[in-house]
Formats: sequence, structure tokens, C-alpha cells
Amino acid sequence: MVRPTDEVEYEQMLLSRHTFLNKRGGRHKDGALERSAYILLSRIRMQGPMSIGELSDAFGLDASTLNRQTAAAMRAGLVERIPDPAGGMARKFRITDKGTQMLDEEREDLVRILDDIMVDWPDEDIAAFASYLRRFNTDIERIGGRPWPRP
Repeated sequence: MVRPTDEVEYEQMLLSRHTFLNKRGGRHKDGALERSAYILLSRIRMQGPMSIGELSDAFGLDASTLNRQTAAAMRAGLVERIPDPAGGMARKFRITDKGTQMLDEEREDLVRILDDIMVDWPDEDIAAFASYLRRFNTDIERIGGRPWPRP
């Protein structure tokens, strides 16, 4: 007997293999943010400046992985190190104007691609799909103990 969660697993596997493509069949944009940078910038934007320790807790990744990711983001001018605004010892990473601009452009591109994908979907179906995705993600976050800030 096939359980409904078997179907969810299969569809989630299929979803994870996709990269968003433009109508010409290519990657949506040259110079687009890498996935890890997109997620890192999104988190820092929502939460504000964060230390390596805070990022490690938020993502469930070891500090060495985050050191590599933040170093690459700093070299690209997407984040900068600042003193802790609360006066703590740890330095924090803050998104730069360039990082904000690139994140905004990336998000706009992705929304346009989703608009193309869902062009024939009624708004009610899109809203329901978003609601189910939010519920799915928040349940994963609850189990993992790593809630993600939402607007």
C-alpha cells in the first residue's frame, strides 16, 4: 500500500532536482547569486547582523562551512564584518547595499519565473500552495528546532 507521504517524498525529490529556467531554457540569469549566498543573505536580511555562531545555530552547519560561505560573500562585496551592535565581543556580518540589491534582483527574477510557471493557476491555488509550503517548512523547522524568521 502506498501512503500519501510516499507520494510527498517522490514529488519533493523531483522538486529538488529543478533549477529555475527562463523561457529560453537557460539558467535564469548570469551572475545570479549562488544558492548558499541567496539563503545566507535572506537570513541576515530578516534577522539583522549575525555572528558565525548565530549563523551556525540558525543553519545547523559547522563554523568552518559558514566561514567559507561568509568569506566568499565578503569577497563578492555582499556582506561586511561589523562590531556587534549590542557591544558583544563577536563580530557580526551585515548585508551590504550591493548584497541587498543583488538579493532583491534575484528574488524578483525568481518571482517572475514562478509567475511563468504558474501562469494558468488561479490565485486561490497559488495561495493554497504557498500555505501548504509554509506549513511544511514550519513543521520541519519545529522538529529541527531552527525556526526561520518570516515577514
